[in-house]
Amino acid sequence: MDLLSLIKSINGVLWGYVLIFLLCGTGIYYAIILRFVQLRKFTDGFKRTFGGISLKGSKAGSDGMSSFQALATAIAAQVGTGNLAGAATAIVAGGPGAIFWMWLSAFFGMGTLFSEAILAQIYKEKVDGEVTGGPAYYIRKGLGNKWLAAFFSVSIIIALGFMGNMVQSNSIGTAFQHAFNIPPIVVGIVLAVIAGFIFIGGIGRIASVTEKLVPIMALFYLIGGAIILITHAENILPAFKMIFVGAFNPKAATGGLIGVGIKEAMRYGVARGLFSNEAGMGSTPHAHAVAKVNHPVEQGVVGIISVFIDTFIVLTMTALVILTTGSLDGKLTGIELTQKAFINGMGPIGSVFIAICLLFFAFSTIVGWYFFGEANIKYLFGKKGLTPYRMLVLFFIALGTALEVPLVWELADLFNGLMVIPNLIALLALSKVVMKSLKEYEGKKIK
Repeated sequence: MDLLSLIKSINGVLWGYVLIFLLCGTGIYYAIILRFVQLRKFTDGFKRTFGGISLKGSKAGSDGMSSFQALATAIAAQVGTGNLAGAATAIVAGGPGAIFWMWLSAFFGMGTLFSEAILAQIYKEKVDGEVTGGPAYYIRKGLGNKWLAAFFSVSIIIALGFMGNMVQSNSIGTAFQHAFNIPPIVVGIVLAVIAGFIFIGGIGRIASVTEKLVPIMALFYLIGGAIILITHAENILPAFKMIFVGAFNPKAATGGLIGVGIKEAMRYGVARGLFSNEAGMGSTPHAHAVAKVNHPVEQGVVGIISVFIDTFIVLTMTALVILTTGSLDGKLTGIELTQKAFINGMGPIGSVFIAICLLFFAFSTIVGWYFFGEANIKYLFGKKGLTPYRMLVLFFIALGTALEVPLVWELADLFNGLMVIPNLIALLALSKVVMKSLKEYEGKKIK
């Protein structure tokens, strides 16, 4: 067995069963002990997310960033190629019903990410004069386990900072080659130069870029999708019917076009949903940790909204465009299916539209994932480790566009899976800390 096959088989077990069970179980557990906080605090989260937006932006620095900037940085990482390709992959592998299970996993994921954001706030600290935080910090300080914290840090640096960013740049390079016939390596070099300019500016420049880029890219994609839905309005209700019927009777939803059962619909929907919104994976708490708020729960409720935007809005738009344009043929999958759906909906310009969206989505993810890796470099080495880390990330961004990346994808999935385990151990072990913080916020007497 070669290395690729070995890692594929490990990922099949890890992502096919173990992590889905652990991530969903953690989400359900938090929903129960926090009395469905994702419903009770949704309005509060919405107000805190969008109530403080300023066109001028806020000044971010060594003391952190605004709550909206932290949310934008988190969403920058969450809304990536998975939102364009993930929904398509889920529908092909699990039928339209997979989208229902995607929604359900996201609903529970909202409570998980709420808890991650609170713990990130409670255990954040200053490293070399700059506020930073994330799972490594709450694992070390909350659980008192330095080795588990270091294992998490190494896993996320490899998974997102290096392997993950190669995958993102490769997606951009491939899309631009197809849409504009530009050599991928040229795209890679340009991406590395722009990314380097942002990275060198530190937390201030990262926050400034994400708070502007994320709303623009989300609106651009949603407007394009909405235009297609308006022109195919008669197919919207049948699309929802396919989703709900397909969740419990997949063969009936597509007339047997996709021969899957409920098990596949559930598995692929849950897996793709969790992979897209990253709830419980330990990545986005790095952004929520540096938000300047008066109480940890104030950022926790903002975390709820980030999952909602990622899955219920952006990912759902992709699914509806695929289903309403009749693009599901049982042959195409991933980004190619999404591209076909937008071409069917918009005409030839659909290919260019998706290439531009992919540039926005994947590049914003590169910025977000770099930032998450940076927090862990600070944890392991302090600020002195940042320059070598930046240089390596830029090298991998350029290299990613020039390589075939099946092995890189599988390695990214493997280290993604490995970093989830210590994060979930901490989330479950520190659940009383989260409950205490919420009770405090709600003004209840703490025993």
